[in-house]
Amino acid sequence: MVRIIMNGCNGKMGQVITGICAKDPEAEIVAGIDISDHIKTNTYPVFKSIDECDVEADVVIDFSTAAVVDKLLAWCESKKVPVVLCTTGLSEEQIELVNKTSRNVAILRSANMSLGINMLLKELKKVAAVLAPAGFDIEIVEKHHNQKIDAPSGTAIALADSINEELGNEYEYVYDRSQKREKRSDKEIGLSAVRGGSIVGEHDVIFAGTDEVITITHTAYSKAIFAKGSVEAAKFLKGQPAGLYDMSSVIK
Repeated sequence: MVRIIMNGCNGKMGQVITGICAKDPEAEIVAGIDISDHIKTNTYPVFKSIDECDVEADVVIDFSTAAVVDKLLAWCESKKVPVVLCTTGLSEEQIELVNKTSRNVAILRSANMSLGINMLLKELKKVAAVLAPAGFDIEIVEKHHNQKIDAPSGTAIALADSINEELGNEYEYVYDRSQKREKRSDKEIGLSAVRGGSIVGEHDVIFAGTDEVITITHTAYSKAIFAKGSVEAAKFLKGQPAGLYDMSSVIK
């Protein structure tokens, strides 16, 4: 059994994780942290700040905001409680703080908490190693809801990075072809973004060769996949030594 503190417990993801843990015999939320108190159905104590929490736990799952990450990292370091860090939009300074803090406590941080995406990050390396030398062009198309403000998605970039690492980081990323009147180079990965409706998340990785095309697609139908991944990450992180981890450690 892993005892979890849910940082951001009254947000959408916090409540999804609460529901998942309620049905999981291997995970229990023992406390929550949230400045909002609009949720009255939590079965665990909720504190306004992580500094107020006096409940013993094995891991913190964080789905909050970048503004509170510094305080969270300081608390986890002082209490030696590992943290699954899911909050996005961290500054370069905060990312450096994550790296520094991981020397003293276990931290798992990933661009995407989906088990499927993280399996794909691994498998794309094998595919790219075969197809890229054979002359296949590589394009990534991602689709998200109309409220998403960043483009391309962090997941699309992570997919491109995984491929590029396998290929010796020789490929250039191209985000917009409208400003160029020239044919595509052999050493580029194109990234395109679509924004519309309520699309949770879809990523197509296209390997286009002569007379054949291979498309690998991942589709997220709800945010529950990210919540499930974070709970699995918490189970893995319990008892791990200090260090910086990602989801590849969870699914190997």
